[in-house]
Amino acid sequence: MKQHRTGKRLTVIMLLLILGMTSGNTESSATAAGEPGQKAGASAQQVSTQKKNLPNGFVYLDEIIPTAQYEIRYYSGNNFTGTRIDGYKAPLAIFSKTAATALKKVSDDLERKGYILRIYDAYRPQKAVNHFVRWSQDAGDIKMKLQYYPKLDKQNLFKLGFIAKKSGHSRGSTVDLSLAVKKTGALVDMGSPYDFFGEISYYNTSLVSAEQHANRKLLKDAMVKHGFKPYSKEWWHFTLIKEPFPKQYFTFNVE
Repeated sequence: MKQHRTGKRLTVIMLLLILGMTSGNTESSATAAGEPGQKAGASAQQVSTQKKNLPNGFVYLDEIIPTAQYEIRYYSGNNFTGTRIDGYKAPLAIFSKTAATALKKVSDDLERKGYILRIYDAYRPQKAVNHFVRWSQDAGDIKMKLQYYPKLDKQNLFKLGFIAKKSGHSRGSTVDLSLAVKKTGALVDMGSPYDFFGEISYYNTSLVSAEQHANRKLLKDAMVKHGFKPYSKEWWHFTLIKEPFPKQYFTFNVE
């Protein structure tokens, strides 16, 4: 079986945004999980990572799209659980080779318009999804509620479609991403932060401005053009329609 090359040392840029909790409890004021205009290098940390052999058909996204920003939230504590997620051993984005090739075309198109991609998550191990399930069952753990789900009961996040017990991410061809300005590295304003659970994160919500919706449309149109399907409840979430592993859920670590 052909394997991805191993032993290569490189420096991976991981954005660990140290953000305060939101002071309000309305969806329209949600800003804590990624401020528009924030520069890529504002609080970046360099992490030296020894890459591993990957299963056949998978690649490291930073080797395919080196111009993108990589802020792997589930490797950090800045996510809706408040802790690093099981299976994330390094701040890396892994993707199926087929999906990575399509995403490179998206990146090239958007770069010509003055934008680069910011990647939050790609392949997600099934063990990480299992971690989400355990977290949802702990009613007492609400330390990230104000930042990520201020108006929702965490036990309803599955029913509402924000988290799934089986995730397309675990099949290796689903990605969570946003846009940044190529010239400055500043995050484009999408109207709500990544992974914010609420109506404001729906693609067609009326809770964002015309400019913010136009930014969402710019991302969506580029993704759809190259074969990705959007998810109506999360503006950042896209799955390759012709994914290579449509029925297989992987559990190898992100490392």
